[in-house]
Amino acid sequence: MRNEQEMLNVILDIARNDERIRAVGMNGSRTNPNAPKDVFQDYDIVYIVHDLQSLIEDKQWIDRFGSRMIMQKPEEMELIPPESDGRFPYLMLFTDGNRIDLTLCPFEDKDNWNNDDTLAVVLLDKDNCLPQLPAPTDEDYWVERPSAKLFADCCNEFWWVSTYVAKGLWRQEMLYAQDHLNVAVRPMLIQMLDWKVGIHTDFSISTGKNGKYLEKHLSRESWHELMSTFPDATYEGVWRALFAMGDLFRRTAQDVASRLNYEYPLEDDKRVTAYLKHVRNLAPDASEIY
Repeated sequence: MRNEQEMLNVILDIARNDERIRAVGMNGSRTNPNAPKDVFQDYDIVYIVHDLQSLIEDKQWIDRFGSRMIMQKPEEMELIPPESDGRFPYLMLFTDGNRIDLTLCPFEDKDNWNNDDTLAVVLLDKDNCLPQLPAPTDEDYWVERPSAKLFADCCNEFWWVSTYVAKGLWRQEMLYAQDHLNVAVRPMLIQMLDWKVGIHTDFSISTGKNGKYLEKHLSRESWHELMSTFPDATYEGVWRALFAMGDLFRRTAQDVASRLNYEYPLEDDKRVTAYLKHVRNLAPDASEIY
């Protein structure tokens, strides 16, 4: 597997030897002094270029980065709607395990090639045309203190969508129930846990994309409780996960509310929790809910 210096040498050599490529920037975790370093870190690279279309039409030049396992070009896909922002990304995983997420950025956008991302550094600037950047920092990614309205909305969304999970479980619609559990309810739980961590760290850290650093900041007990919210592939398992989510959300949200002097909607919680328990015990052939 090529090491970081070897990868950067390849990235810069390609840029130096192609007159269309005028500058190179890097963002993402490799520029973050607080991010753990490991072999799975991507190289998030931006080439600031003239004649972007000629690079897109040239199907061979990217072969110089190395032997690829697989590549994705999001702007050419129908399955995932393209950004259509004038830039062109190549997502490349190489046979040696390295990955480069390369974006071609039109020269006209050079003044904001990093989209105001504070985790960005300039690696090459042939024309000395790029704006000066401050030292990279992950401050823009720190957990933010919620407003009372945002806190209330999070609580409302958690308990409201929990009823959809119950409906799906009663109907024996596993995919419907799992989708609402994991796509709508779980993110509210993670958000509440983020705020709890933010309070305990004076809102001065990032928990990472998808909360990937949360384990470092939660108590062992809370972490085990969070893990118990991931169900097995049974209806009873999803019911247990749903109620485990409710228990952890309630305790976490009450703690956050207390520390921020907000109001936790306890009556909504009680009514919905009673409803969930009722639906769990509702006869499969019931003709009415109550």
